This record gives sequence, structure tokens and C-alpha cells, in this order.
Amino acid sequence: MEITVVFQIAAVGILVAVLNQVLIRAGREELAMMTTLAGLVVVLFWIIQYISALFETVQTLFQLG
Repeated sequence: MEITVVFQIAAVGILVAVLNQVLIRAGREELAMMTTLAGLVVVLFWIIQYISALFETVQTLFQLG
């Protein structure tokens, strides 16, 4: 499952990089920045879910809380 997330993050990164370059060359720097921020938000949502699951596992393993 973790390798799938790595590929998903890489795909988002590639897509954002391509869109960013196309938009910059079209003179749409502001839209390029918004695209980059949107990609970052998507990736952060994925990562936050996995970090939350990790904390729950650690809590269970060490019988905390």
C-alpha cells in the first residue's frame, strides 16, 4: 500500500510540474502558482491520513491512552 502512495505522490508532482510549465509559458503565472498549491494540498491530505494511522498504531502498540 505504501508504494502506491509513493507513485500517487510522484504522479501528482509530475502533473503539477508539467501544468506549471505550460501555464508559465502561457503567461499565467498566478494560475501556475495556484496549481502548485492545489497539488501540495492534495499530497498533504494523503500524508496526514497516513501519519494519523501511524500514530494510532504506535498508540496501540505501546498501549497509550
